[in-house]
Amino acid sequence: MIDFTTYLPSRRKANTSGWITFNAPCCIHNGESTDKRQRGGFISRDDGWSYHCFNCRYTASFTVGRSLTYKARRLLTWLGVDEEELGRINLESMRLRSMQDVLQSRTKAVDPLPKFKETDLPAGISELDVDNAQYIKHRCLPQDYPLMTHVTETGRKGILVPFTHNNQIVGHTTRFLDTRKPKYLNNMQPGYVFGTDLQRPEWQYVIVVEGIFDALCIDALAVLHNDINTAQASIIKSVDAQVIVVPDQDRAGVALIDRAIELGWGVSIPDWGNEIKDVNDAVQAHGRLSTVASIINSSVFSKVKIELAKRALLRKTNA
Repeated sequence: MIDFTTYLPSRRKANTSGWITFNAPCCIHNGESTDKRQRGGFISRDDGWSYHCFNCRYTASFTVGRSLTYKARRLLTWLGVDEEELGRINLESMRLRSMQDVLQSRTKAVDPLPKFKETDLPAGISELDVDNAQYIKHRCLPQDYPLMTHVTETGRKGILVPFTHNNQIVGHTTRFLDTRKPKYLNNMQPGYVFGTDLQRPEWQYVIVVEGIFDALCIDALAVLHNDINTAQASIIKSVDAQVIVVPDQDRAGVALIDRAIELGWGVSIPDWGNEIKDVNDAVQAHGRLSTVASIINSSVFSKVKIELAKRALLRKTNA
């Protein structure tokens, strides 16, 4: 397998989400000035790679078993890869495709997991401005996840969170900071679960929450509403860890508890006090490590104990 990172500039940095950033070579070819702020983002996947420029918004990707696309060839050329090397990459990719075809012909395994199409981020995005940077600091969100400022065509400003799956951008959400509705603007494909790329194989538990900020602040999965559909359940089950569902501590969270019982998963409703309604509130009040510890320590897995925890939550919300 070709290691494409060898083509990247030596002056680069990597974050914990897997993104490698460097001065984008595409900007001067797309009407922008030379990038000196490392706004080119490259991430490897098991089956290839993706590139996104957070300045001129140039995107490119490559999938093993296919020839380089026009945009991928342009990017690699701008990075100094010559035509002979581009041809070698295509030959190696086709060789791997032939091997994959042989292996697939010998097995009849069916992948039940949903597939997601790679998508572009919207127009109007830029690096976080001062207001948004202060907001994410207040909400205790990670500094290394590629959050951005998004100004819509109507002039509303918010924080854009890219959705990734297998380290590909497959959607996004924008959290507006004004008091108007809607509070969120989502571009989400059916069955999507946020946070799969944040998980680590050595973790014993996978925590499932409702909201995007809840997931970001503790590296959890977010279903982005108070239900878990069949496709989302299959994705969560594919994570090799014990599932703990953490509902918002309000009446709407009861639906998530009932769904967890149906799926045979654990539930955790920590006693964080009456003023704390969700995981992000808890992180702001108690810190990340304390919040995660309280989730694990309060988790229950038997149906009887979960029902008792649900009743206690209902009493609390009715008080």
